[in-house]
Amino acid sequence: MRSYGQYCGLARSLEVVGDRWNLLIVRQLLIGPARYRDLMDGLPGIATNLLADRLRDLESSGVLERRLGPGGAVEYALTPWGSALRQPIESLIRWSTPLMARGPEGDVFRPEWLALALPALLATRAKVRRVATVGLEIGGPPLQLRATRSGFEVTPHDGRDLDATLRADPAYILGLAAGAFTLGDARTFGLIEVEGDESIVRTVFAA
Repeated sequence: MRSYGQYCGLARSLEVVGDRWNLLIVRQLLIGPARYRDLMDGLPGIATNLLADRLRDLESSGVLERRLGPGGAVEYALTPWGSALRQPIESLIRWSTPLMARGPEGDVFRPEWLALALPALLATRAKVRRVATVGLEIGGPPLQLRATRSGFEVTPHDGRDLDATLRADPAYILGLAAGAFTLGDARTFGLIEVEGDESIVRTVFAA
C-alpha cells in the first residue's frame, strides 16, 4: 500500500480506496455481494488482472471479504467497515450532478447503477409520507423504485402492483431525481412518459 506519509484521515482513507477502480468496486458491492465474473461484467473497461489486484488490496485492508455464496461459489462482499463507505459515496454522487448534466456522451451505462444513484439523489430532496412504488422502464428489465418514510430502494420489479410507471432514458430519470428539471418540463418536451398516478411520481421525485 502506498502511503502519503500524512497523519490525516483523508490521506489515510485515500491510501485504502483512492486507487483507480477501488471505489467503483465498492459501488458494485454496495448493490450486493458479487462473484468475480459479476464484478467483471459490472465494471466495463477493467482488466481482469487489475481487478484481481484491487480485490486483493481491498481484502487485505479489511474493506471486503470473500465468502461462499449460493451453490458454494466464492463471492465478494463488503465488511461492516467497507459498507460504511455508502454515505461518502452517496455524497460524491450528489456532488457529481453538474458533471452528469451533459449526458452519457457515449459512456457505458448499466441499469443496476440506479440502485445507488437514485436513493442518493432523492434522499436530500424528497420526503414521502406513505409507501409508494414507481416502475422504471429504461430499455431493459423493468425496475421499481420503492419509497418509504425511511428512504428509497431500487430493485428489479418483483411483480407487485405499481402506483405509477416512468418510461424514459436513464439520463432523464437521473436528471429528474437530481432536480435538474421538473416533471412538467420533462413531459412537455417528451423526455418522460408517465403511466398511472402522476401525483405519486411528483411526490417521490419532489417535483
